[in-house]
Amino acid sequence: MLTLSLSPLVPDWALWALAAVVVALAVLAAVSRGPVAIVRALALALVVAALANPALIQEEREKVRDIVAVVLDRSTSQTLGDRAAMTDRARAELQRRFGAMPDVEARFIEAGDAEGDDGTRLFAALANALADVPPDRLAGAILVTDGVVHDIPANAALLGFRAPLHALVTGRPDERDRRIALTEAPRFGIVGKDQTIRAQVLERGGSGTALVTVRRDGQQIVRQQVRTGAPFSLTVRIEHGGPNVVEIEAEALPEELTLANNRAVVTIEGIREKLRVLLVSGEPHAGERTWRNLLKSDANVDLVHFTILRPPEKQDGTPINELSLIAFPTRELFQQKIKEFDLIIFDRYANQSVLPSTYFDNIVRYVREGGAVMVAAGPEFAGAGSLARTRLSPIIPGTPDGRIVEEPYKARITTGGRRHPVTRELPGAEQTPPAWGEWLRLVGAQVRTGAAVMSGANEQPLLVLAREDKGRVALLLSDHAWLWARGFREGGPHLDLLRRLAHWLMKEPALEEEALRATATGRDIRIERQTLSETVEAVTVAGPSGAERSVALAEEKPGLFAAQLQARELGLHKLRSGELMAFVSVGPANPRELTDVFSDTEALRAIAEATGGSVRRVAAEFGDGIVVPPAPRSRRGSPRGGRRAANTGAAAPRPSSPPARPP
Repeated sequence: MLTLSLSPLVPDWALWALAAVVVALAVLAAVSRGPVAIVRALALALVVAALANPALIQEEREKVRDIVAVVLDRSTSQTLGDRAAMTDRARAELQRRFGAMPDVEARFIEAGDAEGDDGTRLFAALANALADVPPDRLAGAILVTDGVVHDIPANAALLGFRAPLHALVTGRPDERDRRIALTEAPRFGIVGKDQTIRAQVLERGGSGTALVTVRRDGQQIVRQQVRTGAPFSLTVRIEHGGPNVVEIEAEALPEELTLANNRAVVTIEGIREKLRVLLVSGEPHAGERTWRNLLKSDANVDLVHFTILRPPEKQDGTPINELSLIAFPTRELFQQKIKEFDLIIFDRYANQSVLPSTYFDNIVRYVREGGAVMVAAGPEFAGAGSLARTRLSPIIPGTPDGRIVEEPYKARITTGGRRHPVTRELPGAEQTPPAWGEWLRLVGAQVRTGAAVMSGANEQPLLVLAREDKGRVALLLSDHAWLWARGFREGGPHLDLLRRLAHWLMKEPALEEEALRATATGRDIRIERQTLSETVEAVTVAGPSGAERSVALAEEKPGLFAAQLQARELGLHKLRSGELMAFVSVGPANPRELTDVFSDTEALRAIAEATGGSVRRVAAEFGDGIVVPPAPRSRRGSPRGGRRAANTGAAAPRPSSPPARPP
């Protein structure tokens, strides 16, 4: 099509003013001079025309198609029941119908779970997808969703477009579900103390009561019947430091929509109020200051230290009332308050009749019930006064053979010690011989229980670690660890060794020799398996829905196997390897997507009807089919079909929907 275009070289007002002046002069000249003035008027008119800058333009126009946006909800709640299948069938039907309409371009947009715990954000996905679409080309928008949408605008003006918005809701109106809702959940707790969790069971189509099971770290601790809809309280004891994972699970309903929200998870970080350590030195010596300095430097340790300066057999005639020493409170420490200590250290202690035999029985009982004892042995351990020759012998992992080696040697990590978290990667152990100083004394002993993780002269055991029922025992067969602290011949990693040793005895979770751990970064799960064995079995990972998969681990370093996998679901994952269990939360432990899982036709109704759209279910009233109402064709011949398609409801599931704008 040929058209004339004007591009004035001067402002429009100047051009029109000049044209008016030319007309006035032409009329005046014609009146005063006659026909001769016409030539001059034509010349002035040509000047005005030249300033108007006329041009002939040949246009070729092509009609553009209307755009219909179809947002498909692929969030976690859309995986429940047959909603995903409904969504796929609705997409196929819409694609078929819009494909038969030459004037309509259907733009399909898939929206999953938002980052973090923001739930389903369909309108954000819709706005991003239409950023390059002129408003007049948009014929309408369709949301295929279960109605669980978390970013619904407050009004239609905030949509950013003027076109019908329709919602096709998946799911069925007769859905049944039960879920746990937490009302109060502590994040921290003191080890050995009780914490209270408050929750309630919410349900639709249930019986009014529910059987609730409570587990701590996978072990069942409570099972009780509760009324649904009414709050209830649970008391949970914090058993150990680090994460204490508490699961609250409600009994499932018949034909329930999902079991993923029947369980709520509370992770309570166990904090030790104070680690109480009793250090008993049998005699003054250079090494006791090393132990004292190490334990006093730890703000989490409350140290009680006694040194036996005057054993009972020492009789020099000094009256008791003239001594500046205090009596060793044996009855208070080893009978009344022994259970208050997390660790008892006997440092070069010999049986000097200070402790009666019944107190040794108390120590044995204390260990077997979960306590910890360490024996830092010197020459006395090889003699008649050795603790291994008292009633403490059943829990001491080594029996002295009477030999005392007095020669320089470098402590070495044994094969088993390279796999143990106490001695693995001890600074300096990576070299052969180790890059640390020598010790000068070793007490000979035969290992009876446990494992030697360090060896001394002639490959004799130096450090032995053992478990005794619920407790732990360590035997250090030398009193020369202080040489490392003093820098003798370049010293050694005494702080690393002794601190790890003390915290292993006090059950620090990070130092467990048999452990299963998992951490999550985004959707990536890292699995670690600490073991003293040379091989490990595959780890079974169960997602929130109960779906399981097996993951093989590879050895990263001695005693530490690891693997990486990507989670398919959000929520709490349970890992199992033999008798070991671990938990890891991908995203939130109790996702927003699973808080309210019922399909809903009312949440989107107000904004849809405000745009002239509609909300209806896609499920057939009877049977397993779906219903997608027909979409009327847009009018042909529109140069910019967005407005006309919107007026005729090109994407409307309901032909009777009112137009978005007046025609």
